[in-house]
Amino acid sequence: MEELRLNPVYYGPEHLALRDTVRRFVAKEITPHAAEWDEAGTFPRELYRQAAGIGLLGLGFPEEYGGIPGIDYFHRLVASLELAQAGSGGVVASLMSHTIGSPPVVTFGSPALKQRVLPQVLAGERIAALAITEPSGGSDVAALRTTAVRDGEHYVVNGEKTFITSGMRADYLTVAVRTDPEAKGARGLSLLLIEGDTPGLTRAPLAKMGWWSSDTAHLRFEGCRVPAVNLLGPEGAGFLAIMQNFNAERFSLAASALGFAWVCYQEALAWARERRTFGKRLADHQVVRHRLVDMLARIEATRAMLEETAWRLDHSKPGDPQLIASICMLKNVATRTMQFCADAAVQTLGGMGYMRGTRSERVYREVKVNMIGGGAEEIMKELAARQLGL
Repeated sequence: MEELRLNPVYYGPEHLALRDTVRRFVAKEITPHAAEWDEAGTFPRELYRQAAGIGLLGLGFPEEYGGIPGIDYFHRLVASLELAQAGSGGVVASLMSHTIGSPPVVTFGSPALKQRVLPQVLAGERIAALAITEPSGGSDVAALRTTAVRDGEHYVVNGEKTFITSGMRADYLTVAVRTDPEAKGARGLSLLLIEGDTPGLTRAPLAKMGWWSSDTAHLRFEGCRVPAVNLLGPEGAGFLAIMQNFNAERFSLAASALGFAWVCYQEALAWARERRTFGKRLADHQVVRHRLVDMLARIEATRAMLEETAWRLDHSKPGDPQLIASICMLKNVATRTMQFCADAAVQTLGGMGYMRGTRSERVYREVKVNMIGGGAEEIMKELAARQLGL
């Protein structure tokens, strides 16, 4: 199998060592089971502990809670690329849901809350998730309706969340709430850590086009009493925290999309070299060769954009409008590359590409969630336009 070409300017021995560690983990612990877990609609909780054992869950988190500090965006990039090689976005989404659920705890949680929650999550003993999206709002975060009203030493939470990754079995949910019901738009939004066994919290599984092995839930909060000490940051500061969290999420989604595109290219290439039609290999037909070149051209362009954005994330000030716009455009470009390569791979594999069990078939079903999750294409374009002053 060929290896995705990376620009050696950006990578040191520690990046390549992490790549090799994650690659071995994926090849041993995920790839052999990916199709089985997809059909089962889940994967073993033990996988979290195994991932923690190689340091994967702790990447970028503080050392005092069991994390691995000193991680840059190229570490995140190579980890995302390698995790994608099993061709199972569902496993990746749930296994790594703490990377969007736990950063607000790190940044805004009290010392006591961080000490109680983070070590368990980073050790793979507990699962963390993020709950932002609501049935009524979709990508319109400022319009959320879930309320958290202060009552003594607690908040009383009422509302609904939907499309929540790891929502069925998460032990900790970082939830966007409206602590000031009178405030409009982004004002009055806060983040609250809600534990999975809180009375009044009910969950319902959602059936999906793809990501079958990832549990996705609709959550309902009915009179949930949540300790006020679980507030993440000051009241009313939630919108900014949510937006900051989105940058890393969108970058990781883009990196994963490139990884899945590479999976499709590799499977299509291997099939084209082995399959024979009309007396010669598929790869010997010009139309097939050109399709493979088109796939690789998009992969190369996306890889270059991804690496350049990683460098800027490591060297720019947070909140840089030009950088935010670039991340939005990167996500759209990367997921479009994934879409093109998934379609091209299934076309190249022909009937086999339509059969369950091939990586390309699974990736094909998962394309749209990557294009929608973390902010739909249209939202990304509009946000980029605003950041650029267009």
